[in-house]
Amino acid sequence: MSDYDTIVIGSGAGGLTTAVTLAQAGQKVLVCEQHEVPGGWTHSFTLSGYRFSPGVHYIGSLGPDEPLRAIYEGLGVTQDLAFCELNPDGFDHVIVGGERFDIPKGRDRFISRLKERFPHETRGIDRYFQIMNDLFADLRTLARLQNPLHLLQAQTFWRWGLRTGQAVLDHCFTDPLLKAILSAQAGDHGLPPSQASAPVHLGITQHYLEGGYYPLGGGFAIPRAFTRALKRAGGELRLATPVQRILLANGRAAGVQLAGGETITARHIVSNADPEMTFGKLIGREQLPWRLRRKLNRARYSGSALSLFFAVDMDLRAAGLDSGNVWYYRHHDVDGLYRQGLTDHALHSDRVDALFLTATTLKDPSKMHSGHHTLEAFTFVNYDPFWRWANQPEGQRDAAYQALKGQLADKMFATLGEIVPGIRERVVFCDLGTPLTNQHYVAAHRGNLYGTAKTPWQMGPLSFPVQTAVPGLWLCGASTLSHGVAGATASGMAAARSILGCRTRDLLQQQGPDLQIYPSEDVSQWPPALQVKIEQRQSGNIL
Repeated sequence: MSDYDTIVIGSGAGGLTTAVTLAQAGQKVLVCEQHEVPGGWTHSFTLSGYRFSPGVHYIGSLGPDEPLRAIYEGLGVTQDLAFCELNPDGFDHVIVGGERFDIPKGRDRFISRLKERFPHETRGIDRYFQIMNDLFADLRTLARLQNPLHLLQAQTFWRWGLRTGQAVLDHCFTDPLLKAILSAQAGDHGLPPSQASAPVHLGITQHYLEGGYYPLGGGFAIPRAFTRALKRAGGELRLATPVQRILLANGRAAGVQLAGGETITARHIVSNADPEMTFGKLIGREQLPWRLRRKLNRARYSGSALSLFFAVDMDLRAAGLDSGNVWYYRHHDVDGLYRQGLTDHALHSDRVDALFLTATTLKDPSKMHSGHHTLEAFTFVNYDPFWRWANQPEGQRDAAYQALKGQLADKMFATLGEIVPGIRERVVFCDLGTPLTNQHYVAAHRGNLYGTAKTPWQMGPLSFPVQTAVPGLWLCGASTLSHGVAGATASGMAAARSILGCRTRDLLQQQGPDLQIYPSEDVSQWPPALQVKIEQRQSGNIL
């Protein structure tokens, strides 16, 4: 007899999806989360009264009949979850070497806008989006492969599936600015396009074709909705409960040992931690089959970032911002800028050359605090310059570390001043997170943002599978099927489906209410109660 049917390690989007799905199917489920709040990369935190969401900036695939929306409604979490829709005329604003391009909602509208700006690249634009169409049609066919002959028919996959995003861009275009614009969202997978798998790079564009959405209330609204659904289904969640070991019995995962020494048994273990944490730390390389040990030793991880969280007392709309994100690149070689982001370049330059900026209170006006706007900015950086402080306690690192953080924040503000002149002088609060911050709060190996690096040789059947080589142990999260909220959620469904031996549609039976989506740019269409709340927060009457 086991204490639980399934123990889930980690409460990120993948772990909570697995837990809710299994609990709704009647299993006795326990989720163990090492942090004080649930959510993994979807969690939020509050500093000096300002709420920040480090890992959720926008989500796609929430339009009618799109996959992520179907999961949310099918699991019933939509009774506690709503979204704000970013500016449909430009949910991503790309600034390259002083030139700006706004990425709109809608495939046809996007293509039309590209052709208007680059009429000499019309044929290449059509070719690029046709490759995208055909590639994902082939991947869908291969995912439900029933006839081996379908392998031969997946011609676009065999041509592009094992190549890079840059290879597709170079095949379709010659204009460097157009290549830069279609490389701009590479920050959503964290690799230079020349290293990223073509399906991953094109998949980012595909994911957001029907717009970008932000959770009402901030990123924590997602784990809040899932933990409520877990409780309704009879599942358990333990916070501040780090797992120290995954216990094996006769070569099979049979339970976990908590940091305090408590042992809990289960028929199934699902790890939402990355492979290095799962296999290297929680099990130990010495207990792994040799093929898995070799795969773990060869695994490459995505890069990390500097994360600037700040609040200002300025009129951001008057300064030119809206609910859309800003991707800033100093010059056209976006691939080169992302290669810099895999090094310590940010520590040696006067200002950063590539930066992502989002004003969360323009996405969700109900988030304002004392009439101030909150913003988040990110630039990529390697983990190595920070390792010497890794053994110092979080929040108690020495003066040299604090001084470095101040210098790096100043460099980011120097670049932010090019996007929003005068913003540095209007800051009322700021704090900077480093790769060590990610390592501490989300237990991410070397502070990585997206699990394993999404190169052609670490995707699909070459990635870490959901059902592992260790009997009784499953994986979910960014290092399996895909990354981001949607990818991790899909991996959670896959883990639950594998454990239960059923189909996805069998698991989406809760018939939750239709997902509510409110336009960020038009508060007049929000419910009256929320309109009042927004007015009060904008005037500073609610602390």
